[in-house]
Amino acid sequence: MGAAGLTFMVPLGISSAAAVRVGQAMGRVDTAGAVRAGWTALLLSAVFMSGAALTFLTVPHAIIRAFTAEPTVLQTGVALLGVAAVFQLFDGLQVVATGALRGSGDTRTAMFANLAGHWLVGLPVGYALCFWFGHGVIGLWIGLCVGLVSVALTLIAVWALRTRILAREYTAPHPGRR
Repeated sequence: MGAAGLTFMVPLGISSAAAVRVGQAMGRVDTAGAVRAGWTALLLSAVFMSGAALTFLTVPHAIIRAFTAEPTVLQTGVALLGVAAVFQLFDGLQVVATGALRGSGDTRTAMFANLAGHWLVGLPVGYALCFWFGHGVIGLWIGLCVGLVSVALTLIAVWALRTRILAREYTAPHPGRR
């Protein structure tokens, strides 16, 4: 979790920047700029988190050894880092999509997507894998991963829909636009 939390700080910062940039563009009635800022932030996050995932997959032992030398913990940590590698991209995308939506004035969708994705999808999957199918902590993390994927895909779909709406508004006559 320490390694995943460290890499998460970058898209978290990008998310804040996306909220500001999208919000400023919306305030200028520059919907094309708002759309561009949101998608650019999502792309930056995807690139960075893909690199983090690749690092987790290529040098997991070195990363886990920074935390422990205990062979059993090392083995479990390497397996967990493999799951973390899978959810890196989606974790980054969901937080940045949240920021872009927030900047566009939508503060509720992310809350509902996270509630549904983690509590109604990820937690039951993780519980089942951990306790019913005997996968232990790996099963719990797979549930977390499934929850993050569902939240990210939902928020990106909502952002895509919102950008289509914004694009239509941009082409429509607006008294405040020059």
